[in-house]
Amino acid sequence: MISQRQLFLQHVGQTSDFPLQLEVERAEGIYMYDRTGKSYIDLISGVSVSNIGHLHPEVVKAVKNQVDKYMHLMVYGEYVQAPQVEFAKQLSDLLPEKLNSTYFVNSGSEAIEGALKLAKRYTGRSEIISFKNAYHGSTHGALSVMGNEEFKNSFRPLLPDIKFINFNSVEDIEQISDKTACVLVETVQGEAGIRLPEDGYLKKLRERCDDHGVILVFDEIQTGFGRTGTLFAFQKYNVLPDIFTIAKGMGGGMPIGAFVSSNEIMSSFKTNPILGHITTFGGHPVSCAAAKASLNTLIAEDIISKVEHKGKLFKRYLNHSGIKEIRGDGLFMAVELSDFNQVKKVIDIAITKGLVTDWFLFHDSAFRIAPPLTISNVQIKEACDILNESITESLK
Repeated sequence: MISQRQLFLQHVGQTSDFPLQLEVERAEGIYMYDRTGKSYIDLISGVSVSNIGHLHPEVVKAVKNQVDKYMHLMVYGEYVQAPQVEFAKQLSDLLPEKLNSTYFVNSGSEAIEGALKLAKRYTGRSEIISFKNAYHGSTHGALSVMGNEEFKNSFRPLLPDIKFINFNSVEDIEQISDKTACVLVETVQGEAGIRLPEDGYLKKLRERCDDHGVILVFDEIQTGFGRTGTLFAFQKYNVLPDIFTIAKGMGGGMPIGAFVSSNEIMSSFKTNPILGHITTFGGHPVSCAAAKASLNTLIAEDIISKVEHKGKLFKRYLNHSGIKEIRGDGLFMAVELSDFNQVKKVIDIAITKGLVTDWFLFHDSAFRIAPPLTISNVQIKEACDILNESITESLK
């Protein structure tokens, strides 16, 4: 009989010649289990998605309750659907007053697409400034603002009027001008290998945007919902965006994204033309119910307040002499090794020991640490022991 792996390779669209092919039978908490029952510590959370762990009972309950009421009813924005409304109000209550309007979509890439359109529509300008080594998604608009040429060249032509500047370069900020519609920046650069803003950089970016009437867009798709130790990373830097994008850890494992702004800016989509942005499945009621339950869990279980301490534990226990540097904030870290070959060896060895980690798209000499925020102190020690052993074996 043909195996599931063979069917996977034959009938599921592939993205590389070397997929992991880990056949997961079930997942719970920080663990995934294969068909033999072997457990794997998920140290990447499906790339910053499973912030409250896999199969959290509150999310499962919310999904089942909503499925019993209704699923898709109508394209986004026409019907009053309780899961959307309640979750949007919950977000608004937790955010600064001017960030009071949420437009729900299906993914991070879609959130970026909507944010770019909104900035151009509101300002009447076309120039977009993004950053070298930035990652914002793979749709054409998101690809256009990706800061890596190798990943883009095969798909040109892309959007015109895009400029790229260096992250943390105050000098480059001067390129922001009266022609600029928006500056799109990851609050913490992810696929660049976890790069934090330095020396008040985001405040300087905010000031320059204010001086020229430019929309400042923060990409919080990976950093949102507690990943760095606050609900959203921008709250650590005391800088407010005009628009910010969220997805990944938002839905408790269900697909959902959004871009958030003020009522004034968001209203630009209502006229000239009417229906300035449309999505069929955006804000799906089941996904919104799951997202609300996930956010409730983060707050009720006081999960976010423990994130910074857990990050420090990783840095303490990952004490191998082969580690060159550990960068990051909270449970969003990069562990720097010598080169990609060693990183690949560590990833491959770790998976045989029951731990899953990954590399970064634009920085391949480091591996990723972004576990569920619910990981316990004991589990952190177990994960670090496996990683230290894997690094030792990779050097043989």
